[in-house]
Amino acid sequence: MPTLKAGLAYFALVFGTGFLLGMVRVPFLVPRLGARTAELLEMPVMFVAILFSARYVVRRFALPPSARLPTGLIALAVTLSAELTLATVIQNQSLAAYLASRDPVSGSVYLVVLGLFALMPRLLSRQHSH
Repeated sequence: MPTLKAGLAYFALVFGTGFLLGMVRVPFLVPRLGARTAELLEMPVMFVAILFSARYVVRRFALPPSARLPTGLIALAVTLSAELTLATVIQNQSLAAYLASRDPVSGSVYLVVLGLFALMPRLLSRQHSH
Protein backbone atom coordinates (compact mmCIF):
# COMPACT_ATOMS: atom_id res chain seq x y z
CA MET A 1 0.00 0.00 0.00
CA PRO A 2 2.82 2.51 0.66
CA THR A 3 4.12 1.90 -2.87
CA LEU A 4 0.72 2.73 -4.36
CA LYS A 5 0.44 5.88 -2.26
CA ALA A 6 3.99 6.89 -3.19
CA GLY A 7 3.28 6.29 -6.89
CA LEU A 8 0.11 8.38 -6.73
CA ALA A 9 1.92 11.17 -4.88
CA TYR A 10 4.76 11.10 -7.40
CA PHE A 11 2.24 11.25 -10.25
CA ALA A 12 0.38 14.16 -8.62
CA LEU A 13 3.53 16.21 -8.07
CA VAL A 14 4.87 15.79 -11.59
CA PHE A 15 1.53 15.92 -13.41
CA GLY A 16 0.55 19.00 -11.42
CA THR A 17 3.80 20.69 -12.37
CA GLY A 18 3.24 19.81 -16.02
CA PHE A 19 -0.31 21.12 -15.85
CA LEU A 20 0.87 24.45 -14.42
CA LEU A 21 3.63 24.72 -17.01
CA GLY A 22 1.12 23.95 -19.74
CA MET A 23 -0.95 26.92 -18.57
CA VAL A 24 2.04 29.10 -19.46
CA ARG A 25 3.31 27.17 -22.48
CA VAL A 26 0.09 26.91 -24.48
CA PRO A 27 -1.20 30.50 -24.38
CA PHE A 28 2.11 32.37 -24.16
CA LEU A 29 4.96 30.33 -25.65
CA VAL A 30 3.32 28.27 -28.41
CA PRO A 31 1.97 31.30 -30.34
CA ARG A 32 5.37 33.02 -30.20
CA LEU A 33 7.78 30.11 -30.56
CA GLY A 34 5.78 27.23 -31.99
CA ALA A 35 4.73 24.00 -30.32
CA ARG A 36 8.04 22.18 -30.79
CA THR A 37 10.23 24.89 -29.29
CA ALA A 38 7.79 25.56 -26.46
CA GLU A 39 7.65 21.86 -25.56
CA LEU A 40 11.42 21.49 -25.76
CA LEU A 41 11.89 24.50 -23.47
CA GLU A 42 9.57 22.87 -20.96
CA MET A 43 11.46 19.56 -20.84
CA PRO A 44 14.40 20.65 -18.64
CA VAL A 45 11.97 22.18 -16.15
CA MET A 46 9.99 18.94 -16.10
CA PHE A 47 13.19 16.97 -15.59
CA VAL A 48 14.01 19.07 -12.53
CA ALA A 49 10.43 18.56 -11.27
CA ILE A 50 10.83 14.81 -11.77
CA LEU A 51 14.14 14.76 -9.92
CA PHE A 52 12.87 16.75 -6.92
CA SER A 53 9.53 14.93 -6.82
CA ALA A 54 11.19 11.50 -6.91
CA ARG A 55 13.61 12.51 -4.18
CA TYR A 56 10.76 13.87 -2.04
CA VAL A 57 8.57 10.77 -2.50
CA VAL A 58 11.42 8.36 -1.77
CA ARG A 59 12.21 10.21 1.47
CA ARG A 60 8.61 10.99 2.49
CA PHE A 61 7.48 7.39 2.14
CA ALA A 62 10.85 5.92 3.24
CA LEU A 63 10.78 3.67 0.20
CA PRO A 64 13.17 0.75 0.27
CA PRO A 65 15.08 0.18 -2.98
CA SER A 66 12.78 -2.75 -3.88
CA ALA A 67 9.71 -0.44 -3.88
CA ARG A 68 11.20 2.37 -5.94
CA LEU A 69 10.83 0.94 -9.44
CA PRO A 70 7.21 -0.12 -8.80
CA THR A 71 6.54 3.41 -7.51
CA GLY A 72 7.83 4.92 -10.74
CA LEU A 73 5.91 2.42 -12.86
CA ILE A 74 2.67 3.16 -10.99
CA ALA A 75 3.19 6.88 -11.53
CA LEU A 76 3.92 6.29 -15.22
CA ALA A 77 0.78 4.16 -15.67
CA VAL A 78 -1.40 6.81 -14.02
CA THR A 79 0.26 9.57 -16.05
CA LEU A 80 -0.31 7.79 -19.36
CA SER A 81 -3.90 6.98 -18.38
CA ALA A 82 -4.56 10.62 -17.48
CA GLU A 83 -2.92 11.96 -20.62
CA LEU A 84 -4.68 9.56 -22.96
CA THR A 85 -8.01 10.20 -21.22
CA LEU A 86 -7.55 13.94 -21.59
CA ALA A 87 -6.67 13.56 -25.27
CA THR A 88 -9.42 11.14 -26.21
CA VAL A 89 -12.33 12.23 -24.00
CA ILE A 90 -11.84 15.92 -23.32
CA GLN A 91 -10.19 16.87 -26.62
CA ASN A 92 -12.43 14.43 -28.51
CA GLN A 93 -9.54 12.83 -30.44
CA SER A 94 -8.98 9.22 -31.30
CA LEU A 95 -5.87 7.65 -29.85
CA ALA A 96 -4.38 7.40 -33.35
CA ALA A 97 -5.11 11.07 -34.05
CA TYR A 98 -3.55 12.10 -30.76
CA LEU A 99 -0.38 10.10 -31.40
CA ALA A 100 -0.16 11.41 -34.97
CA SER A 101 -0.47 14.99 -33.71
CA ARG A 102 2.66 14.72 -31.59
CA ASP A 103 5.72 16.50 -32.96
CA PRO A 104 8.37 13.90 -33.88
CA VAL A 105 11.21 15.81 -32.19
CA SER A 106 9.56 17.03 -29.00
CA GLY A 107 7.50 13.82 -28.86
CA SER A 108 10.67 11.74 -28.89
CA VAL A 109 12.22 13.85 -26.14
CA TYR A 110 8.96 13.50 -24.20
CA LEU A 111 9.21 9.70 -24.42
CA VAL A 112 12.75 9.85 -23.01
CA VAL A 113 11.54 12.09 -20.17
CA LEU A 114 8.69 9.64 -19.47
CA GLY A 115 11.26 6.85 -19.23
CA LEU A 116 13.33 8.89 -16.79
CA PHE A 117 10.16 9.68 -14.85
CA ALA A 118 9.45 5.97 -14.41
CA LEU A 119 13.05 5.13 -13.50
CA MET A 120 14.00 8.13 -11.35
CA PRO A 121 12.97 6.69 -7.95
CA ARG A 122 15.08 3.62 -8.74
CA LEU A 123 17.98 5.66 -10.09
CA LEU A 124 18.04 7.59 -6.83
CA SER A 125 18.57 4.37 -4.91
CA ARG A 126 21.68 3.67 -6.96
CA GLN A 127 22.94 7.17 -6.29
CA HIS A 128 22.48 6.79 -2.52
CA SER A 129 23.97 3.28 -2.36
CA HIS A 130 27.41 4.37 -3.62
